[in-house]
Amino acid sequence: MSTSTRVLLALCLAAFAAACAPRTEEVVVVEPITSEPASTGKYK
Repeated sequence: MSTSTRVLLALCLAAFAAACAPRTEEVVVVEPITSEPASTGKYK
């Protein structure tokens, strides 16, 4: 086999393996956003 044929075959095999791999779900963690404390002027 020529080198280009082997490379093409390897790429096709890698694409097939990637397509058949089980998909995992992404976990998104949402943290609550806190507001800054209001300035009371005590330490000015």
